[in-house]
Amino acid sequence: MYTAQGKLNRDAVIQQYYPTVRRQALSLQVRLPAGVDLDDLIQAGLEGLLDALTRFDASAGVAFSTFAHQRIRGSMIDELRSRDWLPRSVRRSGREVEACVRRLEQQLGRPPEEREIADALGMELADYYKLLNDTNNGLVLSYDEVVTDQSGDSEDRNNDWSPAEALFSEERRSHITEAIGALPEKEKLVMALYYQEELNLKEIGAVLGVTESRVSQLHSQAIKRIRSRVLDD
Repeated sequence: MYTAQGKLNRDAVIQQYYPTVRRQALSLQVRLPAGVDLDDLIQAGLEGLLDALTRFDASAGVAFSTFAHQRIRGSMIDELRSRDWLPRSVRRSGREVEACVRRLEQQLGRPPEEREIADALGMELADYYKLLNDTNNGLVLSYDEVVTDQSGDSEDRNNDWSPAEALFSEERRSHITEAIGALPEKEKLVMALYYQEELNLKEIGAVLGVTESRVSQLHSQAIKRIRSRVLDD
């Protein structure tokens, strides 16, 4: 991949990493609404790859493959966030659910059940499930991205973090890990299958013996529980 001058060769890098870009795009696409085009994700990933090629510093002690992987995925996530396909009303309702979950956890001293959340919101359980499905369409975040969506941090900013900000990031990851550990067992399993095993909603449904819609609800509810804890710290 290197030229005679010891620099990374642009065309060779693109040729070698294109399959990686496509795999990551496919992995994201299966989690997204049908309107998201695979070619758009691939284009964003290639832009991230070229950005990695420009920014890479071999003296930093990080392998190019690791650096490129982060930039490729970060670029795709930024592209998805820029579309912001969730209506404001749905996003607002999602924040109301998070606030309600936080309130109930403080009152009950345990994770509230679905019926308790729906009752506190003054909603029928079926309407609450529909809201969970609606808000889940906007959740394509990994563990340590769960709260950065709120703050608007971008991949570029992450590269320029100060030591103090990096420490805060580590503390936030620790809080997220604790919040995941406090999830009800079924929601914890959904998170593990979705993010660690990288199964899509249909595959997780087959594992759990429930519908894809039910998996969507469990995933959405798990994210709201996590955010309600982390953003309250």
